[in-house]
Amino acid sequence: MKQIFLFLFLILAFISESQAQLTRYLVKFKNKGGTPFTINNPIQYLSQRAIDRRTKYSIAIDSTDLPVTPSYINQVKNVPNVTLLNVSKWANAVTIQTTDANAITTINAFPFVQGSIGIGGRFANTGISIGKYKNEEFLSTLSTARTEEILSDYYNYGSTSFNEIHLHNGEFLHNIGLRGQGMQIAMLDNGFNNYTASNFDAFDSINSNNQVLGTWDFVANNSTVSDDGNHGMSCFSIIAANIPGQFIGKAPKANFWLYQTEDNSSEYPIEEFNWACGAERADSSGTDIISSSLGYGIQFSGGVPDYPRSFYDGNTTISAQAADLAAKKGILVFIAAGNEGNNTSFHYILTPADADSVVTVGAVDVNGIVGSLSSYGPSADGQIKPDVASVGINARIQAAGGGIGFGSGTSFACPNMAGMSTCLWQGFPEFNNMKIVKAIQKAGSKFSAPDDRIGYGIPDMKAAFSNLLVDFATSSATISACNVTLNWTSKDVDAMKYEIERKVPGETVYTKVGELNPQQGSLLATHTYQFNNTLTSVASGIVSYRIKQIIDTPVATFSAAYIDTASVVSPGCFPTGTNNVDPTSVILKVQPNPVSANTATLIVETNYPVTDMPILIYDIEGRLLMKLKRSKATGKVAVDIPSGELAAGKYIIRVYNKQKLIGSTSMLKL
Repeated sequence: MKQIFLFLFLILAFISESQAQLTRYLVKFKNKGGTPFTINNPIQYLSQRAIDRRTKYSIAIDSTDLPVTPSYINQVKNVPNVTLLNVSKWANAVTIQTTDANAITTINAFPFVQGSIGIGGRFANTGISIGKYKNEEFLSTLSTARTEEILSDYYNYGSTSFNEIHLHNGEFLHNIGLRGQGMQIAMLDNGFNNYTASNFDAFDSINSNNQVLGTWDFVANNSTVSDDGNHGMSCFSIIAANIPGQFIGKAPKANFWLYQTEDNSSEYPIEEFNWACGAERADSSGTDIISSSLGYGIQFSGGVPDYPRSFYDGNTTISAQAADLAAKKGILVFIAAGNEGNNTSFHYILTPADADSVVTVGAVDVNGIVGSLSSYGPSADGQIKPDVASVGINARIQAAGGGIGFGSGTSFACPNMAGMSTCLWQGFPEFNNMKIVKAIQKAGSKFSAPDDRIGYGIPDMKAAFSNLLVDFATSSATISACNVTLNWTSKDVDAMKYEIERKVPGETVYTKVGELNPQQGSLLATHTYQFNNTLTSVASGIVSYRIKQIIDTPVATFSAAYIDTASVVSPGCFPTGTNNVDPTSVILKVQPNPVSANTATLIVETNYPVTDMPILIYDIEGRLLMKLKRSKATGKVAVDIPSGELAAGKYIIRVYNKQKLIGSTSMLKL
């Protein structure tokens, strides 16, 4: 994190030119010398859940995890006229408030201090918003009278709420039991006003079930986040709501950490430091997901100038560096792209939306049409941004005055995407955060041709699930006396189905040979299965099996994936006394064998003529690599095999009389 301080000197140049009056400072330390903490005993400063995440995904605990040296903090805090604000172990820095120039001189003289810089004006705590979200739109409030219906989906979404999640086929995840259970989401925003109020129906379920694990206000330095901004509350509702028939959140069974990092009365770079502290606390607490609909770089208070375009390169700003470090710690990070799309002077994504390893979310409506307010990509260094898009135009939200309303902005697209992705990752905890990011991108509607408006497009969560399922599933096959045993492991619910297909020597397509219903259970779980198949009238050679998993069985929403393939080698399996290859009438031999030259010779000898004699050459996996067309009279013929075109390995050669297999042999290429 050394670049953080280098960045601050860039900001200092701008602030100095503007002669801004700053009273909040960042103090950067040189090292973590004298710390009582060690990397070998992380339970002192990381939750067990945070340690388990690192262990599961092979993430090393390093010096950034070590807390700031306590004696450094105390010496700074004890300087007269200094108030300590926040501490960041990732940046190895603290923020303070003071109007005493002598205090700054004293602090800079400490041998462990690298330097200090003003990054914020006076903290007013006026409770008055300066219009940070002026580009967002809030529409009429609706009644929250609950309605109940019998629907095929697990949740009764109501038409408007259903249209939002259905744009992504996200209801599929809910229907197979992925609703956020056991997952933790940290939300970093401007406050979560009234989320505990009795008339804010979107939150009654999460409050009664104690799904909020903890809160902290990094501006006021207290644990109360329900008395300030409404923006975070509305974003929170998009994930957490549970009002049947009207408004269902995208991961309503998840647990939450609610962090206020935004100062509603001003806009200074110090809020990026607050954001970094919030991401850091989320990591230490053990969160899985960060959803944050905040952006920085323009419209600062106190005469601080906007960041130049070059700063939005994913590596320069405090918040972008912190967001990437959160991702490095294994957290799946979602950031709103920003609402500058209609800004004629600067229409690009803000920071930390430019961070390399986060999922930056643009805004579309329920028809997939991009909102004009959604900020443009790419990042300053040319990364594809936004990454994806979700519903942020006329999105359903809990309104500030109670009741349910609509809002427009990438702020609402971000939690929509974060909530559904929480459910997706819940299904595949074996994979790390970046594997989930790639699956989301690959499932985007514009994956093959991303653009600067919605990036890889609108993700299909059922397709993302299918792609991850294929990567997860494994299979194997064994053969004994022409009896094949096929074993596989996959994830399923009892509404799904398996079909087994087979391809034998001489066939070019697979044929269904059986099916199997999953084990009982309506919640996605990992299961292992076995299927037995007896080979009859099958010539020697490779027999391939592939497993088709039908993940959505209704005709209207049918979806299936081939999850894996396994092969065995048939010794030639025929009923007693029969064989479709007469060994006395066919002789096959490769000369030389093994072959190291560019040409091998196949000797074919029959006691009858073959006017149409296809010769097919397969690799050991059963893939057809070469096809030759020959004919022969009665007796022996030599056929040149262009072995120089083949890589080293074992090959199967099959000889046919028209479509009937008359013999097969193997060839080893050196």
